[in-house]
Amino acid sequence: MYRHRPAEEPPRKGTPLAMRVTILTGIAIAVFSVIFLRLWYLEVLSGDRYEELANDNRVREVRIQAPRGEILDRDGKVLVANRTELAVQVRPADLPKRGPERRAVMAGLAEVTNRTPAELEAEIAEVRKESPASPVILDRGIGAGKVYFLRENQERFPGVTVERVFTREYRQGALAAHLFGNVGEVTAEQLDLPRYAGLEQGDTVGQSGIEYEYDRFLRGKPGANRIQVDALGRPKGQLRSEPAAAGDNMRLTIDSDLQALGEGALGSFGLPGAFVAMQVDTGEILAMGSAPEFDPSIFSRQLSQRQYRALVSEENDAPLANRAIQGLYPTGSVFKAITGIAALEEELITPDEIKVDDGEFKLDVLTFKNAGDAVFGPIAMSEAFKVSSDVYFYELGYEANVQKGRGGVIQDWGEQLGFGEPTGIDLPAESEGLMPTPAWRNRLFKQGLTDRPWTAGDNVNLAVGQGDLQANPLQMAIVYAALANGGTIVRPHLASRVETVTGEVLEEIRPSPRREVPISDQTRETIMDGLRRAAMEENGTSYGTFGNFPFPIAGKTGTAERGEGRADQAWYVAIAPADDPEIVVAVTVERGGFGADTAAPVAARILEKHFQLPPTPPVPVAERPAISE
Repeated sequence: MYRHRPAEEPPRKGTPLAMRVTILTGIAIAVFSVIFLRLWYLEVLSGDRYEELANDNRVREVRIQAPRGEILDRDGKVLVANRTELAVQVRPADLPKRGPERRAVMAGLAEVTNRTPAELEAEIAEVRKESPASPVILDRGIGAGKVYFLRENQERFPGVTVERVFTREYRQGALAAHLFGNVGEVTAEQLDLPRYAGLEQGDTVGQSGIEYEYDRFLRGKPGANRIQVDALGRPKGQLRSEPAAAGDNMRLTIDSDLQALGEGALGSFGLPGAFVAMQVDTGEILAMGSAPEFDPSIFSRQLSQRQYRALVSEENDAPLANRAIQGLYPTGSVFKAITGIAALEEELITPDEIKVDDGEFKLDVLTFKNAGDAVFGPIAMSEAFKVSSDVYFYELGYEANVQKGRGGVIQDWGEQLGFGEPTGIDLPAESEGLMPTPAWRNRLFKQGLTDRPWTAGDNVNLAVGQGDLQANPLQMAIVYAALANGGTIVRPHLASRVETVTGEVLEEIRPSPRREVPISDQTRETIMDGLRRAAMEENGTSYGTFGNFPFPIAGKTGTAERGEGRADQAWYVAIAPADDPEIVVAVTVERGGFGADTAAPVAARILEKHFQLPPTPPVPVAERPAISE
């Protein structure tokens, strides 16, 4: 018979059923414990962090661009200001992932911005590579119709917003474009520099010119808006706002009327060139221009590679180059002032010592002649400047080919006066030029970079501003200013002071001179007399332009050869008034021929405007004698 176990009898220990129940119970307890501990970690230990992340998903901080300070001329006329525009901006993190939805968004944006989807994706990718969290501005200055379209169809454009931005406005068109420079978004490389501390990707900074040099004053301080958004990134309300602080204004030393006159006079020849008008005692730049000009507003939009190439192409005469500080030219006879200073100060000649100009200077197998084969006979230094005798200065160049400092005496004085080094002007990217020395050429010869070492002929050429010499109009203006003021090498500057938006002066800009050069009174008077005679007396090289001027001008023409197949470079440097110097004007015109024909008339127009004079009639051609340059 079978034995029946009572129903209430518990299962015996060790049976398979009991083991399964125990195991399942343990697993359940373990799983519950893990879940509990995880919830406890999330809710208690990490609650604040995840609450912050959740808030970030529904709160956006929109950086408010600060309006840049204005740029004013010396009289307070606004030259560069701001205008507000509406811009299409995207937050890459809020855009759909790759796929049909993203392609649809890009196609819609392409219609709004008049760019291809591929171009938009490339720009977004470029910004994300440098700063993944930064918004990307795809287009500026969109019209009201496009704004309404984007806002009415926001669900089709997740992550896309329309924001107000500031754009530079050039009140005088292309006037002084080479001085102002341009602005643009700060780059990833710039963000690593101390001068951009506190900025973020997307902020606007000066990238060249005055905008770059004084960016710390002009840029202002960005603000921020915290706004609540929905799941599609659409604004639902503003939570908090920190307004942006506008930048300070920069008042320049520039006289905008004189600037306009100078640019017009230079541009009338349709040739590349540059001019500088500067106060001889302080280094204040009254006007500085370069031709050809360009429209600075082109940098307010996305610049294509084709547009940029047009601005720097030599075929277009490189409009973007500021030839006043970046030109690298032989100077021709305007350099004779440096040769004269060196010769007199080193006692190679006296002011009254006579040299015979028979029209030629022979050196070994070489024969150097005056321009136009002119012959001037017995002359002293003042007369040599008046008629611009090349033979006189060829002989001085030969005699000056003696070692002093790092080169000869001309090189030594040229370097003291500022050749071969930056002027220190408050603009970036100026060229230092070249003062050729025996050591320089001999080093190149040893390196196989030139065909011969230094010879006396190089010094003969240097004495009249030819050969390897490279200088720009600002450097020439500084040299002649030193001649006018008695030996002070001024530090040229464009900025006068920093002002608040209400005109309160925050900082005066008065840079100290770079150094003093010991030019004796006798040397100065001798050369100034020769330059005055060159402009004001019959047979003077610029008498045709300045012979009828109402007060004495001291000026020097220059015509420099620029190599085989290239037209001559025209120069003129003027000091006015000659008896009480106030202003120096340096002008150069590429392919301009004789300095008396192109550069001198530009200088005359600038001086007339500065001194508020009526146009000065030139001396009739029939009354002008043949001259040399």
